[in-house]
Amino acid sequence: MDEKDLQILNALKKNARLSTQEIAKITSIPITTVYNRMKRMEVEGIITGYTVTVNKKKLGKLVDAFVLATVDYKELKGLDSNQEELAAKLGRIKGVEGVSIMAGETDLIVKVSVASVEALNTFIVRELRNVPGVEKTKTMVVLKDF
Repeated sequence: MDEKDLQILNALKKNARLSTQEIAKITSIPITTVYNRMKRMEVEGIITGYTVTVNKKKLGKLVDAFVLATVDYKELKGLDSNQEELAAKLGRIKGVEGVSIMAGETDLIVKVSVASVEALNTFIVRELRNVPGVEKTKTMVVLKDF
């Protein structure tokens, strides 16, 4: 990885639909160099895919939150399960956008996107807290993203 690779990656992060010609123009790197570097980064696993950013508000998801979850390891052990399996299970719940395993006081962070505060309440009280292995939760509502 060098400065040219980073310039290409930064252009793609801003807009994954850019053509190699557009990236070449933005970065002042020759088009064949851009193409070859992108292909190399794909082969090396640096670029693992191209994605779309969705306007969640237009989909009716008006409330984002991060839910810090503490894991009950004894319960998981009794279920012959582990923290990774619990994280994967939580990630399949409707409204969950991502789950991260953490070090420190919090075991998991669950990113949630729902229609309303009422929907967030329902998600936490009726779904998340009822998943075997989730001991307790602490919710932080997002006020604004940058």
